[in-house]
Amino acid sequence: MRIVIAGAGEVGTHLAKMLSNEQHDIVIIDPEESRLKPINSSLDVMTRLGSATSLNLLKDTLGKKTDLFIAVAHLEDTNITAAILAKRLGAVKTIARIDNREYLEHTTREFFKSLGIDSLIYPELIAAKQVLGLLHETGTTEFMEFSGGMLSLYVQKLEKNAPVVNKTLREVTFELKNITNNRTVAIKRNDDTIIPRGDEVFKEGDLVFVVSTKEGIKEMMKFTGKENFIAKRIMILGGSRIGRRVAQSLQKKCFIKLIDYDVAKCEELADNLENTLVIQGDGRNANLLIQEGISQKDVFVAVTGNSETNILACLLATKLGVKKTIAEVENVEYINLAENSGIDTIINKKLAAASRIFRHTTNPNVTQVKCMTGTDAEVFEYRVPENSKIVKGKLRDIHFPKGAIIGGGTRDGKPFIATGDTVIKPNDKVMVFTLPHAIEKMSKFFL
Repeated sequence: MRIVIAGAGEVGTHLAKMLSNEQHDIVIIDPEESRLKPINSSLDVMTRLGSATSLNLLKDTLGKKTDLFIAVAHLEDTNITAAILAKRLGAVKTIARIDNREYLEHTTREFFKSLGIDSLIYPELIAAKQVLGLLHETGTTEFMEFSGGMLSLYVQKLEKNAPVVNKTLREVTFELKNITNNRTVAIKRNDDTIIPRGDEVFKEGDLVFVVSTKEGIKEMMKFTGKENFIAKRIMILGGSRIGRRVAQSLQKKCFIKLIDYDVAKCEELADNLENTLVIQGDGRNANLLIQEGISQKDVFVAVTGNSETNILACLLATKLGVKKTIAEVENVEYINLAENSGIDTIINKKLAAASRIFRHTTNPNVTQVKCMTGTDAEVFEYRVPENSKIVKGKLRDIHFPKGAIIGGGTRDGKPFIATGDTVIKPNDKVMVFTLPHAIEKMSKFFL
């Protein structure tokens, strides 16, 4: 597939990195040479210096057949214009990143489609939905649902007192006795992501990726030392689009306090969020947080536009007794630091947007994709086609790539957890956890 990406920011660069693992023909356009230099030195892609709205540059770049044009530049106007021009110049499919929620309304989407934009991506809305999901599943660091929630991938951070610490995967599996409800598919330790074998030992600080059915959640929580709790009292730092969306969604069933430094923004939020208590102040100020009763809050969500502020505020909230903290960290290089400092969950709207866009570039049998925050690993959901390699025998016998693992799936409306003896059948939906180097080999099993 030939793919042109307009914008070499974090979304565009991350997309190029993901796509380069799948042997696509990729071109990246950006007006800043400083953004293109590191891409040229680290990725096997072509770069073009210039504006994505330049007709001459687009004509030259799109001269060959282009299957997908992705506009993810910083400015919404640039993305919309570039995508419309690209479609007129022959791009088969176009995607534009936007910053305006009203563009997602049905009639408006149809209008943009008539102009030539096939899909609109709104990162803040994707991130807000991610936060809302985490407020529902409070015992996990990150999670992803498959097949309407029949199967889920949970990410659990192991504390010192977690029952699985210092035990091997084989020992834990034996203690569980019933392996039909969940399966550990990966462990992130420091900067490494491991597909574990039976002799792998769980250690304090590990991030453990577990696939579970609904019936297996309680069992999984018991072994990781976590528990779900009902989040009724929530403090949000930052009146951003994400903060506003979370407050709007929860204010009628939870007690919400929203803090923002900007006076004008607080006045606007107070007018629009009738059931949210809006407070003007600096969320890094411990005295202010104590005064507003932070120690009685269930969850603290920091979603200002500043990663450092969000990290520091969450660390302060943890120290003051909040059960769960969620920080928006947009500087990708800060993510591992933030995870290791004690913050429960990190969200990154750019990586979330990249996941959504990536779905348009993959095997047509892919029904869902997610890039896991803080690791290069990706999670795919496939609908299994007839006569594909994955249905040719037991999983232990078909030479599935070592850097990938099938966690489970659904068959005839019922979930199952995969083991070495599992035989995948046509029309199953299966969840695959994979490291970047295994993506190309793994995807061939589903063709």
